[in-house]
Amino acid sequence: MSDDASTGSEAGGSAVAAEGSAVAAEVAAPARAGVLGGGRMGAGIAHAFVLAGSQVVVVERDESTADAAASRIRASLALSVERGATRAPLAELEAALTSGTDAALLAGCTLVIEAVPEDRSLKVEALARAEAVLPAGAVLASNTSSISIDDLAGELARPARFLGMHFFNPVPASALVEVVAGSATDAALIEDARGWVEALGKTAIVVRDSPGFASSRLGVALGLEAIRMLEEGVASAADIDAAMTLGYRHPVGPLRTTDLVGLDVRLGIAEELHAKLGARFEPPALLRRMVAEGKLGRKSGAGFYSWENDR
Repeated sequence: MSDDASTGSEAGGSAVAAEGSAVAAEVAAPARAGVLGGGRMGAGIAHAFVLAGSQVVVVERDESTADAAASRIRASLALSVERGATRAPLAELEAALTSGTDAALLAGCTLVIEAVPEDRSLKVEALARAEAVLPAGAVLASNTSSISIDDLAGELARPARFLGMHFFNPVPASALVEVVAGSATDAALIEDARGWVEALGKTAIVVRDSPGFASSRLGVALGLEAIRMLEEGVASAADIDAAMTLGYRHPVGPLRTTDLVGLDVRLGIAEELHAKLGARFEPPALLRRMVAEGKLGRKSGAGFYSWENDR
């Protein structure tokens, strides 16, 4: 799962991605793309590729989660049609989506993106499942927001065909994809990824593999300091966020962003960065306590703000 969240209307954020027929051939989305994991991030990634004209396969761990993922994606596609973010008929978009539990469904994909939870062992298992059924020329990517691409590549048979493609939540509205180059990643693959991102109507930035890449490292640093300020009683959550939205024109404050991301997700990334980069990323006690209490942000209904009416 990605750490950061972006805001804005989906109609505005994904309208360009919807214009698949207008995208030049050289930056066309893959004819067939796969997504491993159909949670919030995986569903958003699948949604983006469907709108860009790809046939999309989503693979989940069991039938119930596969069905839930398909329902989630169909609902978001219907919303895109309703908002005018695509000219394609809903039936055509739904026909481009397949879901299931068998990794063999991915066999014909040009690109497969792993989007399982931010846990190394889960990601290694998912990536190995996909690589085992993909042809030698296919591309495998991870949506990780903090785990080393070189570390994951070390578990694969074809590290040159592997890279990071870090999407942001919510995917339909976000404008950014962080393309992460591992030390073994084929240089031509980076340019292919740039083209795919452009075909989605988004902007790619390219970073080398390093702890937290660019976005998570900066976003978590700001979020952790905001939590420390709240912990120390410097100001209320709303006022800390207002300092950044009104004073620095951030679209969303760091504490509200943490609620959108998930406090558990941000804690996991902070722990990873703390281990790699030292004390400046040590998670505040307040963050640990809130996660232990089940206050995970929007998805649980409560975090630094109340989300009971917006889950």
